[in-house]
Amino acid sequence: MLPLLASLFAGLVFGLGLLLSGMTNPAKVIGFLDVAGAWDPSLAFVMLGAIAVTYFAFRFAGTRGKSLLGLPVVLPGRHLIDARLLLGSIAFGIGWGLAGYCPGPAIVSLGAGYKEAIVFFAAMVAGMAVYELIQRIFAKPDAG
Repeated sequence: MLPLLASLFAGLVFGLGLLLSGMTNPAKVIGFLDVAGAWDPSLAFVMLGAIAVTYFAFRFAGTRGKSLLGLPVVLPGRHLIDARLLLGSIAFGIGWGLAGYCPGPAIVSLGAGYKEAIVFFAAMVAGMAVYELIQRIFAKPDAG
């Protein structure tokens, strides 16, 4: 039960941080991405702060076998840059630039009742479903 409460608390803090930083405001995000026009650099500070916190948290977590709640620490491994990563990054960037949302802020905006987030969220879920369908179609059968 404690891990679930810790996850809920972390999600609430994350969502509150997204709201307070302006990441749930598509106009602010698009202003940040408009480097050739009326660029708004304020979100760069949000990102730099997030990178700094994550860097030290991962360094700390990497020295431990278990989390503070006693659960195993599982950190992402290093992977090569491949076509899937590049195509996914391009799709993410295009969606972020067009809509001004990425997944986390879209979910927070949806929960906060912003109607604009409904369309993005529906498109995001549809995109995930299409990805899963393609993965199943092209999945290689196990050699066994």
